[in-house]
Parts: sequence; structure tokens; C-alpha cells
Amino acid sequence: MPTMQSAHIDRAMTNISVAYMQDDKNFIADKVFPIVPVKRQSDVYYQYSRADFMRDEARERGAATESVGSDYGVEAQDPYFCKKHAFHTDITPEERANYDEPLDADKDATDFVTQKMLIRREMAWSSKFFKTGVWGTEYAGAASADAATKKLVYWNKSTSDPIGDVTNAGIAMAGGTAFRPNTLVLSPYVFNALKNHEDILDRIKYTQKGIVTTDLLATLFEVDKVLVAWGVANTAVKGAEEATNFIMGKHALLCYSNPTPALRKPSAGYIFAWTGLEGSGGYGNRIVRLPMDQLGLGTERIEGEIAFDSKVICSDLGVFFKDIVE
Repeated sequence: MPTMQSAHIDRAMTNISVAYMQDDKNFIADKVFPIVPVKRQSDVYYQYSRADFMRDEARERGAATESVGSDYGVEAQDPYFCKKHAFHTDITPEERANYDEPLDADKDATDFVTQKMLIRREMAWSSKFFKTGVWGTEYAGAASADAATKKLVYWNKSTSDPIGDVTNAGIAMAGGTAFRPNTLVLSPYVFNALKNHEDILDRIKYTQKGIVTTDLLATLFEVDKVLVAWGVANTAVKGAEEATNFIMGKHALLCYSNPTPALRKPSAGYIFAWTGLEGSGGYGNRIVRLPMDQLGLGTERIEGEIAFDSKVICSDLGVFFKDIVE
């Protein structure tokens, strides 16, 4: 009787393959701030003086007298510049001819490049918005609270008050700007701490199945939406030991994001997407197939490209909670 090894020749399974492909729903860079399509790679935008528009200046007017008058300031801001980010992988005719099912050289290459574009976009968003020194108000997690240094008790501690921390920050924002925050962005670590917090569980124990969802958190924190940034990235160079973790760390961002960007409408941030390039999508993104016969007859390059600029527009419309869980 032949042995198992001689009777069976290993072949690729056609119904199973394994690839660590992240769902595009894990990424939030296109969901927080409005995307503003622009035809030019660079241009300026204007900002009106908040102080001038909020000042109480109207006065009583007597008969046959002039009304009180004033003026408002408007200044051109630093121009946006939509830098291009790109990545490619090459496909040879030999790969197409020799790949066994379920491998598909063209689809695998397209998926690979798409993942790189999603990760780059998320990393760029995080580096611009999800860090210290960006927003007008900033708090940090600590073992004990200290109002003078803007320290809050870590939200994974039972003695913390995340609902009070967020709603108080929202009231302060509204009092200083006339705009209430409508968006809360959480890293998965922060989301996990909140959904297991005793105070939050106690408040929702009689709702549905007592399960904390982003919709329930939005109601508790008095915002329109709560987003959890599940995207991960490997920050190690190729060949080094893998260093994969959530992109957004252990932070949270409370902000006002204008749902309908328009003239004279503020927002904590905008995404300027250069859609002037042929075939560009809403985020200035496109994937093209390029002949690369110089690398071997029939070789093709699958190249992805995105062109955008993430801009903080109104820093006073954002509150950052740094390392808010241990």
C-alpha cells in the first residue's frame, strides 16, 4: 500500500486562501471630516474672524440718528497642497500563467495596492489630526484628575467619568464657538474601555440587550456619531520583526465636523481631495495598469495613487484626549 505522501500530491485548495485584508470599514479617514473635491492641486481659502461675528454690538437707535456700525475681518489662510501618495506592484506573464487557483495575480495585486492606499490615508489622517499640539483644547489621561494641568482619570478606571468629561468639553466648546461637537472618534482601546465602564453599563442596562454600541455611545455623549478606528498598520520595515498595532493609539477626538461643507461654514477639519487627475475618485484616488515591457515583455504595473491634504480649519472646534486609557 502506498504511503499517504506518495498517494497524495499537495495542491492548492481552491475554496480557501488566507490574506490579512482589512475591511475598508475599519478605516475612518473618509468618515470624520468633509471631503472637499478641488480641481487644482493647491489653492487658498479664507477664514472670517470669529470674534467679530460673535460680538454684541447692536444698540438702541434714537429718532433721526445713525445706527451703530462695525466691520468684520477676513484673512487668507495657509494654502492647501494635495500631495500625491503612490504605491505599485508588478505582475509578470509567468505569474499569470503559473498561479494555481484560488490565486489570481491581477486581483491579488489590485487588493494589495488598495490596502496600501487605505493604510497610507489613515496614517496621514492620524498624523495630522490625532495627536497633541493640534487642537485648541487637550486633556491627558492620568491616575488622578488635575484641573490645572488638564489631567483626567483614565477612562478604564472605575473612578473616571468619561460621560462627564466629554459632555463638559462639549459645553465648553459650544460656549466659546456657538457650535456643539457632533463627532467622537475613538481608538479601539478607548472604545473597549467605554463599553466596559460601570457608569455606562448602568445607564444602558435597560436598553435592548444592554450591549454598548456606537449608536448608544453617541446618545450618551450627545453627538451625532461615534466612530471607532479599527485600522492597523505594521510600522516595521520589510524584513524586520513585525510591529503591527492600531493606528490611532489610545486616544479620542471630540469635534464639530460640518456635514455639508460650504462657504462661510466652519468645521474642525476638511479633506481637500484633488480630483482634477483623469480617473480620480472622491478622495483623489485612482488605480491604473501600466505596461512595463522594459522589465520583461508582458509585465504590467498595478499602481495606486491618492492626492489630498488634511487641514485643520478651526482648532477651537476640536478637543483631544491623549492616552485616555492606560
